[in-house]
Amino acid sequence: MYLRPFWIDKIKSAWKKRPLVWLSGVRRAGKTTIAKMLSPVTFLNCDLPSVGRMLAEPELFFDALPDNAVVVFDEIHKLEDPSRLLKIAADAYPHLRILATGSSTLEATRKFRDSLTGRKQTIFLPPVLWSECQTQFNIKDLDRRFLHGGLPEALLSDDKDLSFFSEWIDSFYARDIQELFGIRNRTGFLKLLNLLLRTSGGVIDYTNLAKLSDLSRLTVKSHIEAMRIAHAVFLLPPFHGGGRRELTQRPKCYAFDTGFVTFVKGWDTIREDDRGYLWEHLVLDTLRSLFNDINLYYWRDKSGYEIDFVVKDKNGAVTAIECKINPDQFGPKSLIAFRTLYPRGKNVVVSPFVKTPYERRMEKLTVRFCNLDQFYNQI
Repeated sequence: MYLRPFWIDKIKSAWKKRPLVWLSGVRRAGKTTIAKMLSPVTFLNCDLPSVGRMLAEPELFFDALPDNAVVVFDEIHKLEDPSRLLKIAADAYPHLRILATGSSTLEATRKFRDSLTGRKQTIFLPPVLWSECQTQFNIKDLDRRFLHGGLPEALLSDDKDLSFFSEWIDSFYARDIQELFGIRNRTGFLKLLNLLLRTSGGVIDYTNLAKLSDLSRLTVKSHIEAMRIAHAVFLLPPFHGGGRRELTQRPKCYAFDTGFVTFVKGWDTIREDDRGYLWEHLVLDTLRSLFNDINLYYWRDKSGYEIDFVVKDKNGAVTAIECKINPDQFGPKSLIAFRTLYPRGKNVVVSPFVKTPYERRMEKLTVRFCNLDQFYNQI
């Protein structure tokens, strides 16, 4: 078993704030494995009918547990009334530590009649982070992480198993989309999903997607919202503050995993020109593990200047983050345009091949160059 200490520590820290933690991420991302690492733990697979019968009387179940017990409800959306169970646990048994897992955000599932506002901490589990690849999974080959993706089974496979990706997509539609959202047009939905995987990282164009997928524009927006809730895509909004030439409306759409991006593109090797594009996805995964999604943006203006990622903090300052495979190829023009409008904040270039962090003075701006581990350690 590969240890995942970053996520174990994150769960334990969340329990210090709330007794209930909701761990969500796409299927086969490793939620169950991480949950079982919280030893000693009472682990319940809610997909089993016997577990449903056991939890029919929640008070009897919770009363039988020792004080400070750790309880995992895996795939809790399979239960008939999961929100009632979790509400009882949070309100009447705050001495317990509860971890509930699912493939979507808690509020998405129609069975959740209560979003448990104020009772839970939410943690999103992305595919295996690049830092984990190196420290926990003993994978040093960046191209392998790009090509295989970060779902543990695919990542650890010696060769890229194309059947894994096609079977995952079929299962995602049947068990997440159809079951949770009731979407019946399988052909149209999967066609749209393939389009989004192919164009991952680009600014979204609902009208063009509707044309290419043979769906109405309204249906495209509805399907993408279901994908977002089920963590298959992430919509990154534009950052703006009133500048007349800034893009203000259209988000970027990132697919959840580089392995699926390369799968639909038919890539069996990674070309030099593809690495920077795929590196953005890995940087975004790390940013989402460090910051609340609502504080993440990209920035672009009508002159074509662009910042890959912008992180807003509580004090109004903004960190500008650029992703570069080769840090020597970084040019400051976009950063200068951005800082003309937003002078407060750090400037960071993140590269996988920076061994020791350093700073450079570029056009009166101080720019820090570092890798993802170093970026994490300075937060």
